[in-house]
Order: sequence, then C-alpha cells, then structure tokens
Amino acid sequence: MARYFMGIDVGTGSARAGVFDSAGTLLGTEKKDITVFRETGSIVEQSSNEIWNAVCTASRGAIAASGVEPAEIVGVGFDATCSLVVLDKDGAPLPVGPSDDPERNIIVWMDHRALEQAERINAMGHRVLDYVGGRISPEMETPKLLWLKENRPEIFDRAWQFFDLTDFLTWRASGSLARSVCTVTCKWTYMAHEAAWDESYFRKAGLEGLVDEGFARIGTEVVDPGTALGEGLRADAAADLGLAPGTKVAAGLIDAHAGGIGTVGAKGGGTPQDNLAYVFGTSSCTMTTTTEPVFVPGVWGPYYSAMVPGAWLNEGGQSAAGAAIEQLLRFHPAAADAQAAASAAGKPLPVWLVDRATELAGEGGDAARLADGIHVVPEFIGNRAPHADPHTRAVIAGLGMEADTDNLVALYIAGLCGIGYGLRQIIEAQAENGAPIKTVVVSGGAGRSDLVRQLLADATRVSLAAPRTEEPVLLGSAILGAVAAGDFGDMQSAMAAMSSNEAVYDPAEATASYHDQRFGFYGKFQALAREAAVRS
Repeated sequence: MARYFMGIDVGTGSARAGVFDSAGTLLGTEKKDITVFRETGSIVEQSSNEIWNAVCTASRGAIAASGVEPAEIVGVGFDATCSLVVLDKDGAPLPVGPSDDPERNIIVWMDHRALEQAERINAMGHRVLDYVGGRISPEMETPKLLWLKENRPEIFDRAWQFFDLTDFLTWRASGSLARSVCTVTCKWTYMAHEAAWDESYFRKAGLEGLVDEGFARIGTEVVDPGTALGEGLRADAAADLGLAPGTKVAAGLIDAHAGGIGTVGAKGGGTPQDNLAYVFGTSSCTMTTTTEPVFVPGVWGPYYSAMVPGAWLNEGGQSAAGAAIEQLLRFHPAAADAQAAASAAGKPLPVWLVDRATELAGEGGDAARLADGIHVVPEFIGNRAPHADPHTRAVIAGLGMEADTDNLVALYIAGLCGIGYGLRQIIEAQAENGAPIKTVVVSGGAGRSDLVRQLLADATRVSLAAPRTEEPVLLGSAILGAVAAGDFGDMQSAMAAMSSNEAVYDPAEATASYHDQRFGFYGKFQALAREAAVRS
C-alpha cells in the first residue's frame, strides 16, 4: 500500500491542509477561513471550536483533491499560531475577554492586552529571560496567563488546561496532553535544555499556583516535534478529519517553525545551520539553527530542540510584515482605485502591484528605484527583533501630494524595502553574536513573487532561496507526520528527502550602495521612532 502524509496548518486567518507523498510532492490541498474577533485595548480572540471545524473541513477537502484513499495517509502533523487556548474540566471553551462569549476562548498571538504584565516580568529580571533575548514579549503565554489571573480570576481558576493552539489540536486529535517542546520552550519559558520548568520564575512572576499544582495545567509531559502521540487518531477525530482511526499523530510545531522544517534542511541546500528560515506572512519569523547556544540580545532563544531536535534555535522576526504592507496601502488615496483595477484584472492586490511595479521598472530595471525618496519603517505594532520593543511605531517619510496608483506602487515598494531592512538588522545582530548564515530560505504567501524575493535579497545583501513546494509550512507539518509514522528515522533525514529548493536569488552588486544608503536612513528613522515612543 502506498503511504502518504498530511500537514495541517492553522494561521491567523485560515486553516489549511495538504496531502504529500514521501518525496514531498503536494497532491491536494484545501483551505477554510476562520474568524478573528477584535476589540479595543489590543484584544484579538478566536474560537477553538471554529478552528477545529475549519481544520476538519480543510482535511476532508485536501483528501478529496489528492485522490488518495484515507487509509493510505499514515501520519498527520499539526502546526498553528502561538495562541493561548483555555478549556474547562469538560474540555469546553471558556471566555477569555470582556465579551463573556465562551466560544471566544483563544487569546491570539498578536493580542497585546498583556503588555503591562510583560513589562513587569521584564522589570523583575530572571534567568529565563536570557533565553528570550533578554525581554519577554506580550505575544508570549506567561504574560497572558498573568493577565487572565489578574483580570479574569474566575476563568483562570476554572480552567482545566491552558494549551498552545498546536497542542490543543494534537490533544483534540489524539487525546494526548503531551506538549511539544517547540511550543512550551518558545512561548511558555520551558527550559528544554534542562527538561524542566523553572519554578522560581513562576513564583516570582505571580503564577505560583501553577507551580503548586505541579504544572498540570500547562504540561507535565513534553516531547520532541514529530513524536507519535497516544494511540494515534481517536475514532471521533478520525471521523471529523476524514482519516482512518489510529493514524499516527505527531507532536506539532508553531506555524513558523513548521516553515523552518519545510525549508532549512532541503536537499542540496547545505545544513540547517547554513540557512535562516524566513516565514513571510501576516507577521514574519526568522529561524536560525546553531550547534551550540547563541545569545542574541533582542532575539528570542536560544531554544533547545525547539525546531530541529538536538539543535539550538534563535527566533526573530517582525510583529507585522504582510499585515504591515496591507496597513500601509490603506493609508494611500489611490488604494480603492488600485483594488478596483486588481479586481477587474482578476488578481489579488499584491499581485497587481507586483505586476505594475515590474512594468514600471522596465526590462532588467531595478524596482527598488521606484521608491526613491520614500522610506518606510513598517513597525505598526512594535519591533519583535532585534530591539524587542513593543512600544515603537511605524514611520512613513517622503510622501507628497500624489494620489495616483503609480505612487501607491512606489509606497508598496518602499514598504517591501523596509521589511527587507528589518530582516537585515536581525541577520546582522545574529552574525555579530556568533550565529552567521549563508542563505535566507523564504516561505509564506507574502514572499512568493520573483520581484519580492529579489528585493529581499538586495535589501539584506544575502542570497535568498525559494523552496520547490508552494506550501513549505504544510510540508513541514507533513514531515512531522512522516517521522511519527516511522517512515524516516529522524527529522533531518525526512527534511532532506521531502524538501528541495527551486531557485536562488543572489543580491545584485549594482544595487549594493543604493540599499546600503537606504538601510542607513532606515536605522535613523527607526531610532527616532523609538525615542519618540519613549518620550510620549
């Protein structure tokens, strides 16, 4: 019997599933949108029931599209955003915000309601902060848990389990309460290199109750990604997903880390240590693998075994990337006209903008020159790395009175350059502290065009590789399923067998001085924005 693997990915706006063969070929995929609830006070919430239903719809659609028999899919892997799921003793959802709607039981990764709690934790100081770049982020889970305890104490007390979204999905699928070392190390302060929670951190932070109960609500069993969980798919979950009961369920990954697994170990692409995985979506994440721990101020980690088992990981990124570009475009008076033109052409707006930029630049032209005089620091919700500053905000400089779509294209290109310069800061900060890389491997929907890839290579001054698959995040989760099913002995061999690169974009030497100059302006504007945020 042929053997296939499914990857399931839950991003901020949708759930997706894909069926792959053992060579990493995508045979069928499906997507289902999910709701994001927003309230004042930086509140962003979702529903775990809705997400599970979306996952099941996507899974059944992917199987139908693949033409594969469900019994031939022998392993399934999950990845998701690092969002906090709260359940009661019956496994039912509990409300986490002012709506009091129990269906809104997820505090989404981008929710910054716990900013004050994060600042208090940073002010108190603790050794675990050394493993998150020196400062914990409100995107992480212990500040969010502290917010719940202080603002919704009855919900905090009633909660049976606090899950990272990935671990919720694997529990729902298999019944196992095991947590992935990826989720709890990267977002919950688990000390994977010691295989333990640090009790003193939780007591000092004000979460002593979690210590007193033996960490039962946040995870007492922690396993490597790709570990087979429980007895495989439970019968009810199998029916929901359209798969066979007993199908192996792998311990999962955060979505960006799944993108890393799907890219950094590609056949012929060097070792994982050579490559920085750049997942360019709503936000962006950077994943850098090292043999020994490397401490980089403002960059999360080092995390042991959080992506590639047995290796250390540094995680950076930008709190808003694709979302920053969308926000940037909304400010321009020609946004509606451009959207109408894109719709008339049957294209998404970013694709239309790329096509127009290519046309304006001309044959062999440098699209970056379209942004002459316009500079963007796209930090609309702060800087994730390397400054770890959630207070700083975006800067847009050089706009005039133009209201035409070509000026919107110029603003779009300036925004992409800004994304590239932010990535360059992370790369340089890591190299200065002992974690150099040779290649950026890009994944995510926002980085699929040749123009965007070349701009990123030119802006960072680092070669950029594009994976063969169009769905590297789904592939990363499918690789987990393949390892759990026993088709590969370890993650590294599975990565080399199932992933490969399609193209490499080298930085153009002719643009080096131009981008160096713009990068210098970027740093100056960014510094002014951070100074202004502090003063205000």
